[in-house]
Amino acid sequence: MNEKDFAPLTPICVKNLSDRLYEKRKTGAIEVERIVKDLVTNSKRSQIKRVLKILGDDFALSNNPNARNGGFIGLAASAIALGKEANNYVEDLIRPVVPSFTDQDSRVRYYACEALYNICKVCRGFVLPYFNEIFDGVSKLIADTEVNVKNGAEVLDRLIKDIVTESSSFDLKAFIPLLRERVYARDPYARQFIVSWVAVLDAVPDINMLVLLPEILDGLFKILGDQKPEIRKMCENVLKDFLNSIDTNPADVKFEGMSNILILNCHSDDEIIQCTAMTWLTVFISKAGRTMLLNAPGIIKTVLPCLTNNSHKVVLDAARKLNSEMKTLICEQDDLPTPLLGSPMDGEIKIKDQTDTDKEEITPDKTGGRVIQLDVKNVISVLCHMLENGHFQSKIAVLDWINHLLQKVPNKTFLNMDVLFPALLRCLTDESEEVVLLDLEALAEISSNPAGQITQDLQMAVEKPPRELTPDRKDKKDKEGKKRPSDPRQSAVRKGDNLSKLPKAKLTVEYESKHGLNAYFTKFMVSLLDMFKVDQQSTEPKEREYFIIRQLSHLLNAEDIFQSFSKILVIEEDLDFAKKMVQTLNTILLTSTELFGLRSQLKTLNSQDSCSLFCNLYMSWCHSPIATVSLCFLSQNYSHACQLLQTFGDLEVTVDFLKEIDKLVQLIESPIFAYLRLQLLDVQNNQDLIKSLYGLLMLLPQSEAFKLLRYRLDCIPHYQLALMNDRQKTKSSTDQRPFVSHLNFQDLLQHFKQVQEKHRQKAFAVKPRR
Repeated sequence: MNEKDFAPLTPICVKNLSDRLYEKRKTGAIEVERIVKDLVTNSKRSQIKRVLKILGDDFALSNNPNARNGGFIGLAASAIALGKEANNYVEDLIRPVVPSFTDQDSRVRYYACEALYNICKVCRGFVLPYFNEIFDGVSKLIADTEVNVKNGAEVLDRLIKDIVTESSSFDLKAFIPLLRERVYARDPYARQFIVSWVAVLDAVPDINMLVLLPEILDGLFKILGDQKPEIRKMCENVLKDFLNSIDTNPADVKFEGMSNILILNCHSDDEIIQCTAMTWLTVFISKAGRTMLLNAPGIIKTVLPCLTNNSHKVVLDAARKLNSEMKTLICEQDDLPTPLLGSPMDGEIKIKDQTDTDKEEITPDKTGGRVIQLDVKNVISVLCHMLENGHFQSKIAVLDWINHLLQKVPNKTFLNMDVLFPALLRCLTDESEEVVLLDLEALAEISSNPAGQITQDLQMAVEKPPRELTPDRKDKKDKEGKKRPSDPRQSAVRKGDNLSKLPKAKLTVEYESKHGLNAYFTKFMVSLLDMFKVDQQSTEPKEREYFIIRQLSHLLNAEDIFQSFSKILVIEEDLDFAKKMVQTLNTILLTSTELFGLRSQLKTLNSQDSCSLFCNLYMSWCHSPIATVSLCFLSQNYSHACQLLQTFGDLEVTVDFLKEIDKLVQLIESPIFAYLRLQLLDVQNNQDLIKSLYGLLMLLPQSEAFKLLRYRLDCIPHYQLALMNDRQKTKSSTDQRPFVSHLNFQDLLQHFKQVQEKHRQKAFAVKPRR
């Protein structure tokens, strides 16, 4: 290049700008400033452009580091010389400087940063069209390993922030893509730089960051988990400011999109991130209302695992609050059929709030014109998964949710019962007693909820359309025109009924409750006995059986439970299990406080229903001879007890058989049978009772139980016994209870013998060789 190529710069100026010494380059810059001022004074715009082009292309973009540094200081001097005229040459001033921010030479990076600072200080708001390029460069320099470069970048950053703050023409939409990319930076200084910029932009009154918050929210939560406390605190303050803005101005907030981001961050291992995300979701629920039901499955899946003792207290409190707020969104509207677009229900729906006399309008806001309703199917799917795989405290929260759904949206819950019901049954084997208790409450609610029967009827109508019954399937009527059941077990066994005509094949168990139970009750009872059958295979104490049956007797009607169990056990093919189960039920019946009402019914037998109850229980109690006798003692059918004991001579007396007699003797001494012991004083009217007790005594070997029962019988007044012995013909006392006198005890006895014959045949059956 000859000297003319650098005109209007003088050869001395060019030489000084390329010198290795800073003082020489500074002298050259002073000369550049003088030349540019003269050109401005003479309005020689083309010459000014010429100077800036030389400083940019031939110096700032040169391969010589010294020339590059000279170009930077020359451009800065030109900007100062231009003054207000610099606004017309912003591109020529900035374009050569920014690329050098990534130069390998740290001195070049520093001088480039210094030059841009001076240029921006002169041009101010006119540099904003190049903001993205400047921001990108500064974001890299802010994390520079060289302290001088880093400090220079911080000074430049503060100036740019001032320019943006004072300007009303900042293009936020053009900046967001770059900010969205940089917000995922891992370097601590870069993160601090990003958070500071977000705070600055949010503080500018003319900039609405809430509109674009979904673009950077996830990145901010990542920065919130930084290891440096100062960065974490800085980000936490920024997020608090955003949340306060949402709380005061929710109109422009995109709740649905940000909710998904928050749900993902609730799964973080960092407690601060978890707590902050759940706090945000709680505020979203209060501001967005039913719109948040669209995210209900995800929120439930996120929050329930946090409701454990292992959670940090802050996280636990946030999770409890979020869980509670989420429940409040569900109302009776969610149980209505889902309206189709264009249907009469579409648009505005008015429902009556139970806590207010006014009517609340529910409008399809931000949902594409459709009414917002809870996705019950997906929620139940999430709950069932967590019920089988969660921590026991999470399971408690799940069961609480299920009970809440049964209260608020029973119809839609029952439409998904094919998924929910088996999961609840499997949960009965949980190790936690508290979980099992809540599970039983849910199953009891399912069994007694009126929606269960409605749903069952609808499903049957869809699966099997009604058809005309054939004559042989129609209920027959007696001479009085009243319907009579086809199964004799459905009513009390009366004289004239023949129990031998019961079908031998396995029957479909159907139980119609008088206490509002639906079809799921029978399914529950069948499944419960199947579970007990598996438990019977172990030798461990059957505490679970006692606990479940007692709790169910408290939650539901005890009569329904025992009658249903009895009907199932009558047709049970596994006779050993049926026998053990009857013994368990009998023990619960005679000892549990929850069964006081049922015992009272059986004790008095003062109605057709109570007699029917006795007969239905008797049918299955026959699997256990001693249980059958104890049922007769409880119902004061002493004459029939004597008949039963007379048949015991044909039974095999095993150790288990004697143990059962031993338990019965102990029960006779308990408060339950206090009335029976008092009846021993009236020998004249209770001869069958005395005979039956002596029958038990004769069956016992001379053991402790034998002595206990003998001592009790010795307490009978001797003079009464003498009077009884003096009679030549002793007749059994006749039961004066009107309903009992109509029972067919002969058929009951025949049924008992048939059942015991089955047990005998099974016990002595020859097993085939393998």
